Amino acid sequence: MRTLSVTMSMTLDGVVQGLGRPDEDTRGGFRHGGWGPRYTDDVMMAEMGKGMSASGDMLFGRRTWQDFFGAWAHTEDGNPFTAHLNGTRKYVASTTLADANAWQNSVLLSGDAANSVADLKGGDGPDLAVIGSASLVRSLQAAGLVDRYALLIHPLVLGEGARLFDESSPLTEFSLTSSVVTGTGVIIATYDRA
Repeated sequence: MRTLSVTMSMTLDGVVQGLGRPDEDTRGGFRHGGWGPRYTDDVMMAEMGKGMSASGDMLFGRRTWQDFFGAWAHTEDGNPFTAHLNGTRKYVASTTLADANAWQNSVLLSGDAANSVADLKGGDGPDLAVIGSASLVRSLQAAGLVDRYALLIHPLVLGEGARLFDESSPLTEFSLTSSVVTGTGVIIATYDRA
């Protein structure tokens, strides 16, 4: 059976919306996009590199897959993250995409995401990793499918925006298995399902 790990950047108040740039996700009138990059440092990059170096398949929601496709699919910059993202198998859960052929090694999971991912987890193959894709993660958490969270907790409060956990999240206990503090004050905390 495969394990499913989620890596998610969030603020102290749990906001996960619009990490990368001002126009990334303005749904609901969100006006604080681009809050994350100023906290990136060598410690964070090294920790993310460790995660990327583990073999496995990636899992995305439609919005994040399209965003990553736009940023990474046509880039040949020597960045190890680029090579990893382009080379690994990418599953994209979507009820609106007709196919995922635009980005190499991508496979469309149509229909109910929780059911499709449960089938993937139950089969043979490498572990699954989710980066971002908050809506997808919320549905997977509600279905009891998340085995591990690596949360990059940024030292700021936004007071608005979509949060990772909401009322759909069932009671679930996790154990802290590691933590690292970056030079910019981001706590990278890894939790395994108890």
